[in-house]
Amino acid sequence: MNTAEEYNAVINVCKNLFIKKTRDYGTAWRILRIESITDQIFIKAQRIRTLEEKKVSKVGEDITGEYIGIVNYCVIAMMQLDCAPDTPTDLPAEEVSVLFDQKVNETRDLMFAKNHDYGEAWRDMRISSLTDLILMKLLRVKQIEDNKGETLASEGVKANYQDMLNYSVFALIKLGVK
Repeated sequence: MNTAEEYNAVINVCKNLFIKKTRDYGTAWRILRIESITDQIFIKAQRIRTLEEKKVSKVGEDITGEYIGIVNYCVIAMMQLDCAPDTPTDLPAEEVSVLFDQKVNETRDLMFAKNHDYGEAWRDMRISSLTDLILMKLLRVKQIEDNKGETLASEGVKANYQDMLNYSVFALIKLGVK
């Protein structure tokens, strides 16, 4: 088990889909406010939890695609946080690819720092616990957004998006995505 290789393999799956969708749709996501992106992630995480509890999907899709969606929406959120108001809505796929890599590399570095301190505890966790942690982080982000970004003693929204991205990658590794 090599966390770096597994992490990179999952990210490659996520990025390949992201870039294909960018070529299909352009960067229509640039129109979304950060709160809307948070809500999109919430919808995906809530669907995962529902599927975990009910054990059946009425639309025939499993949780893998939802975790991939969470990874990609977290990257979108971090890109949006860094975009200046005058950033064009339409970005070329090549630029998006570079931005994607920047956000993921920064998030991966954070994961390795935390992984060192926690001793890869995620490997012994249930996937459902990772889902719950994502939902908890989403509730935190929503509260921070409702407080107009102001925090007294907490990390900001970016750190929470990074944690959600990493939890999703862990779940995808556990699900065998390569």
